Amino acid sequence: MGKTDETCEWAVSDLAKVYHDKEWGVPVHDDRKLFEFIVLDGAQAGLSWETILKKRQAYRAAFDNFEPAIVARYGDDKIAELLGNAGIVRNRLKINSAVRNASAYLKVQEEFGSFDTYIWGFVDGRPMVNHYKVSREIPASTVASDAMSRDLKARGFNFVGTIICYAFMQAAGLVNDHVVNCPRHAELDGLE
Repeated sequence: MGKTDETCEWAVSDLAKVYHDKEWGVPVHDDRKLFEFIVLDGAQAGLSWETILKKRQAYRAAFDNFEPAIVARYGDDKIAELLGNAGIVRNRLKINSAVRNASAYLKVQEEFGSFDTYIWGFVDGRPMVNHYKVSREIPASTVASDAMSRDLKARGFNFVGTIICYAFMQAAGLVNDHVVNCPRHAELDGLE
């Protein structure tokens, strides 16, 4: 594949390399961006992250730039429009999930003041820095993602199983899962 275990070997394509080098594992504290990752990680279930990265701009346009207050109000006409949009994953369950999750998201914001405050509570407000030497050591889920999944489901979210939650944690920087020899591991260490 052209990559060694000294870097994060999953970042093979140009698109994945840019995402890896600029975004993956960077701590996110913006509620809109966190909602984007919730939707995209749910859409990714059963698909590759590469597929979702290719559709990301179309998702932003289709889902009103991931403004949860707007998405929560989507009705049947908007859902039908989304099901006809070839730029996104046209799966009724995933689209309905995004709308449902937007409503649950707003309730979390109301209760905690921000989704950021709520979600970062699962890692005590600081990224968990792991020290894996090779990508195959990185788990698909953890105790923290298990707890996050259970709590999100209890709050009305769906498409938030523990594996999806762990992917979200990696994407939004709640964990630093860059392998130790990847330059991004050290660059992100200490960021909150």
